[in-house]
Amino acid sequence: MKNIPFFLFFLVIALCFTQAAHAKNVLTNKLPDHVIDISKENTYPNPSHDTSELVPGGPTQSLLKTANVPIENPTLIKLLNESSIRPSKWSIGYSAKIYLGEWPLNYVSNETSVNWEYKKINDNAVDARGSKEGQKLLYIQKIETRITGGLTANVPKKDEVNQLIMAKAMQKVHLPISFSTIIGSGTKIDRPYQVQAKQIGHLYGYVPAVNEKGKITYGEVYLVLKGGKASLDVKNVMQQGIGAWMPIQDHVSLRYLAQ
Repeated sequence: MKNIPFFLFFLVIALCFTQAAHAKNVLTNKLPDHVIDISKENTYPNPSHDTSELVPGGPTQSLLKTANVPIENPTLIKLLNESSIRPSKWSIGYSAKIYLGEWPLNYVSNETSVNWEYKKINDNAVDARGSKEGQKLLYIQKIETRITGGLTANVPKKDEVNQLIMAKAMQKVHLPISFSTIIGSGTKIDRPYQVQAKQIGHLYGYVPAVNEKGKITYGEVYLVLKGGKASLDVKNVMQQGIGAWMPIQDHVSLRYLAQ
């Protein structure tokens, strides 16, 4: 190390960091230049994700405020919305406790990041070694490819956990994330690369994905009716660390390499 100038060592470290950051970044408000929105070019029509939020009705909202643990599960909220709970004010001395089941109640996000090169999906190449003026290289998806994400751990009521995690992630990234996306065969990106003479050019395509890390809270939910009033009581509360990968629909990250 004594024979290597300090500035050269620093430059090598900086270049390594830049290459790593190209693949994985923290959240930004703008897409990197190498990430392309192909929603119009994609030959496979991915279904749009429903971003509407289930709003608790008036009685349900009042009921949720009585819970000793925050409840955000849309499936449980829908169940309460569709239930008619009207305890009589004259039911003096009447009490009941109804078990509603064990539920994933809420998700707290600790870290959200984006891997712009989550899964490799394509490789286009041009051999210009025999050319004097070079050749153009375009991105064309060779085969239809499905990219799936998912939870990093096996947990109860997986679909409801997916909903909770995705809802929190979409508040941060504002991108069309899903647990599955497809890039159709023949999808083209109109961004030509010039392969110089005596070189072989490769244009790689990747599907980016959002990574979530946080905690999911489970609990047994009881509906308590007492003295003409209704409330929710959550018992046996348990927290579990959880993570998830969610591909970004209709987006492709490009990487060009020449040899």
